[in-house]
Amino acid sequence: MLFTSLLKYAFRTQAIRLVDHRGRAQDIGDGSAPRCTLRLNKASLNYTLLINPGLSVAEAFMDGDIVIEDGTLSDFMEVAAINYCHVENFPLARWLRLIGIGSRKLKQYNPVGKAQKNVAHHYDLSSDLYALFLDRDRQYSCAYFTDPEESLESAQLAKKRHLASKLLLDRKDLNVLDIGSGWGGLGLYIADVSGADVTGVTLSTEQHKLSNERAQKAGIADHVRFRLQDYRELPEKFDRIVSVGMFEHVGKKNYREFFSKLNDLMTDDGVAVIHSIGRLDSPSAINPFIRKYIFPGADVPSLSEVIPVIERSGLICTDIEILRIHYAETLRHWREAFEARRDEVAAIYDERFCRMWELYLVICEMGFRYENLMVFQIQLSKSLETVPLTRDYMIDWERAQVREETPKHGDRNEAA
Repeated sequence: MLFTSLLKYAFRTQAIRLVDHRGRAQDIGDGSAPRCTLRLNKASLNYTLLINPGLSVAEAFMDGDIVIEDGTLSDFMEVAAINYCHVENFPLARWLRLIGIGSRKLKQYNPVGKAQKNVAHHYDLSSDLYALFLDRDRQYSCAYFTDPEESLESAQLAKKRHLASKLLLDRKDLNVLDIGSGWGGLGLYIADVSGADVTGVTLSTEQHKLSNERAQKAGIADHVRFRLQDYRELPEKFDRIVSVGMFEHVGKKNYREFFSKLNDLMTDDGVAVIHSIGRLDSPSAINPFIRKYIFPGADVPSLSEVIPVIERSGLICTDIEILRIHYAETLRHWREAFEARRDEVAAIYDERFCRMWELYLVICEMGFRYENLMVFQIQLSKSLETVPLTRDYMIDWERAQVREETPKHGDRNEAA
């Protein structure tokens, strides 16, 4: 039983119970009480699951060929994540990892037309879906938890505040660009707290429509607008540029193009902040299930891949911050909200979609909690003297903004 051999090799901390298609059960792990039961409903799974288990196990769960009993999907994935270092050392897994690393560039071909198609695959799903598990502002990126007990709403507001503090919003006549502007929450926030003129660009038709509706509703469409446009096609210059959750979709092959265009878009005294998922370890391929079903064309960079390109782009890296467990907590909130309203999601799509989305949220949460994923924020400029000499200006602005923010601000940024 080949898949059983893999689990016995890998699962050395905590335990699960495995039941095959004939009902034969065995406990696998360190001898402790099983966290859950993994039931295989087909004899062939013992062989097929060994081939690229990062994808095949997920697909079998989506199809109902694997069933989790006496526990939850989260329980199983937590045990798997804790022991994942051993999975990677399994001989066949090592070969698959090398193939994945070698084929990264082939999977990162991302011209303008394909980029929009990749975005539509995920972000043009029903707006009702995202409203069921995101915060009211529909912030679909890592929140910033200043307190472990903080609500998701508060932590997402803190994220916007934290990013804005790094943009040096020191005058009212600033032109700000938001690359990958989502449902518009960050752009609306920046306009609200600074009075800046804000342009957001997105490749999602759903996000573009809702973002502009929000600007109109807030009465600020004269200086906040959102375009359905690739950032590579922009001709203007901007004083400040922010990009959240978009760099993961650029791909290593295209980093030089990205930072070259960023340089072109920035004024000489400009400031840019890039917020992206990254890896804490050496470069590797993205989870195959995430790439195939959730984010086609996506990639997760290591800083060792990003910094050398910045150094050759003419831009100066003026600040780097690593956010560690913040995204794990964000995903936990999303997962719990999704589970609470799962029946409503099933009414929009179907049961297979629900299992796919559950996998997505759980796999990502465990990746940030136990494995090698993090979020980095990189601040860039063209001059050594553009930003103050110490980080105090960020902290001072952030603390002052906490004192100034009111419930009225929250209402303005609430999604329609």
